[in-house]
Amino acid sequence: MTIRLYDSREQRVVDFSPRVPGRVGMYVCGPTVQSSPHVGHVRSALVYDLWRRWFGYRGLDVTLVRNVTDIDDKILLNATSEPYWALAYRVELEFTAAYSAIGVLPPSYEPRATASIPQMIELIGRLIAGGHAYPAPDGSGDVYFDVLSWPDYGSLTHQSVDAMEAAADADPRGKRDSRDFALWKGRKPEENADAAWASPWGEGRPGWHIECSAMSRRYLGDAFDIHGGGLDLRFPHHENELAQSAAAGLAFATHWVHNGLVTVDGQKMSKSLGNSIFAADFLALAEPVVVRYYLASAHYRSTIDYHDGALEEAAAAVGRIRSFLERAERIAERGAIVEVVPDAFGAAMDDDLGVPAALGVLHETVRAGNAAIDADDARAASVALGQVLAMTGVLGLDLAPRADAGAASIALASLVARLLDDRTAARAAKDYGTADRIRDELVLAGIALEDGADGTTWRIGS
Repeated sequence: MTIRLYDSREQRVVDFSPRVPGRVGMYVCGPTVQSSPHVGHVRSALVYDLWRRWFGYRGLDVTLVRNVTDIDDKILLNATSEPYWALAYRVELEFTAAYSAIGVLPPSYEPRATASIPQMIELIGRLIAGGHAYPAPDGSGDVYFDVLSWPDYGSLTHQSVDAMEAAADADPRGKRDSRDFALWKGRKPEENADAAWASPWGEGRPGWHIECSAMSRRYLGDAFDIHGGGLDLRFPHHENELAQSAAAGLAFATHWVHNGLVTVDGQKMSKSLGNSIFAADFLALAEPVVVRYYLASAHYRSTIDYHDGALEEAAAAVGRIRSFLERAERIAERGAIVEVVPDAFGAAMDDDLGVPAALGVLHETVRAGNAAIDADDARAASVALGQVLAMTGVLGLDLAPRADAGAASIALASLVARLLDDRTAARAAKDYGTADRIRDELVLAGIALEDGADGTTWRIGS
């Protein structure tokens, strides 16, 4: 029952041993609420929701902190027709709605950066006193972290300082070295006064990186177990967090965990390519549980490449699980239903949150359960039902039918999944006439099939 995780700093899978027995402290970099969330943001939140649920299933008490960056250059730039704080709050609600839609549990704490300014100022003062930060000599009010003062800078991403380019997180005015990064940004004359706070160095606002160091310390202490976030945050954000926290004398995170990104047809989502998929649009394409299944089905460290038909494949898989649950409920022996995950499922999840392998166990249990129902073996079907309920519960897959979820879509997915199972069984028995008849009936109904190495997928339309 040892949980193992891939530590990005160690670049290997390691045993997880919490600093405090029975408890886990996790800090996850949440959104910078500058614009509407895209599907990559939702995927990242889901990854740490799955980690949290699995730790909880294994009996650990989890404190999950996911911050909101509500003051940032990009927020100020985008707030053209409303106060920056109004934009930030409106976008924050969009993120919360997207997370909630797919069943991401609320974090234990969700601090906004603007509520921890005193803690940031205190941490910056400590760095200055230790010789690792300096106020700009030009009187701008800027304060920078002195990268060359910290010999371990680059240890998270295993980079040499000599190979690094200039930091682009602030105006280079007053820097000793182009790679130094901003801890505090002095207010410029053209900037609004409500986006600045008093500090020993003059009015201004915090740099992005110091925000997370201060908030993680405030809510989890000087040391905690896991720091998480998207792979794109490793450098410079997480590298800078680690450097400034360690230079300030904090033990900080024991482990670093990073989730993979979401691409579209092999390309990174970007404004310039116009291929970003906003969360609200993505959620409109399928039932929320199907979206959750799809985003969870790849290993959390891998890239998900979205393509046409991907959600239909996920809907078919969800339909097969839901169809079994509905069938099993009708014959179940209540005393035989024990909601415990199979050992193989637990082993997969313990091995660096191996959801793809765990889903394989889930679907194998569904197949065995359907076979038990077909054989009128109520006891075996009930055992399978308990295991499937436990597995879907851990994965956060709420498969209870809902009136507002689209009854027709649910029914269609369940019926097609059942017909595909019958077709697969017919082909295995070399009853090609029956297999072809099922295929032809589905095609006539407007459902296209595609046979592949991993099974048959379907979609509506040719």
